[in-house]
Amino acid sequence: MDFSSYTCIEFERQGRVLTIALNRPEQRNAVNARLHYELSRVFTDAQRDEGSDVVVLTGRGRAFCAGGDIDWMQQSIDEPAEFERTAREAKDIVYSQLDLEKPLICKLNGHATGLGASLALLSDVIIASDEACIGDPHVSVGLVAGDGGALIWPQLVGYAKAKRYLLTGELLSAKEAERIGLLTEVVPLAQLDGTVDALASQLASGATKAIRWSKITANLPLRQLFHSYFDAGVAYECMSNLTQDHAEAVRAFREKRKPVFSGR
Repeated sequence: MDFSSYTCIEFERQGRVLTIALNRPEQRNAVNARLHYELSRVFTDAQRDEGSDVVVLTGRGRAFCAGGDIDWMQQSIDEPAEFERTAREAKDIVYSQLDLEKPLICKLNGHATGLGASLALLSDVIIASDEACIGDPHVSVGLVAGDGGALIWPQLVGYAKAKRYLLTGELLSAKEAERIGLLTEVVPLAQLDGTVDALASQLASGATKAIRWSKITANLPLRQLFHSYFDAGVAYECMSNLTQDHAEAVRAFREKRKPVFSGR
């Protein structure tokens, strides 16, 4: 991998384990245009990386990923044509993450919301700190959860639970998310690194081809699902980017008040 071409993502190696770390800690690793672009190619680069057999995805600082950056949202409102590129990149992110043959462990070190939640939930194993929360509050900012959430949540917890959280945008504690089957395991923050390292080491020392091919087989229904329906979710999110409610939500965030939605 050409690590030097990344500015918002950091990389570390430990044996055959490659760690990918979102690196905008002061912004809680919120996704801006640059990070979104880097995410659209990082899993392809990880797949081609000859020095690793296992990949760990995490965030620098206290958060895993706080979803979309508010300044980037404003830019998409001011320049709607920019959302076309964002939509293409969104497809590249999801498809390349699901196509990654190497086991992908999400080390959920802190809160994961919006796109951050989708990045976590599209991983193979999600091990979370007991201090983390997860949720998809797209609707809270007047957007459709079209970048993965509307498809992956029902697969993990069923439609009844998924729609409750997708339609309200409420966050769940890591413990509650584990209870309903959204996360794999929750451990105290002090034990998170050790727990992830142990699993990554176990996988890295295992039968590499058998592990990879088992993952590929398990992901076939997910890949089919996303290739069948993901375009619609992205299109609806693009439409919601043009609504008055989304613009109001962004203004309200900047003005530190609750948005007043009009349904338009």
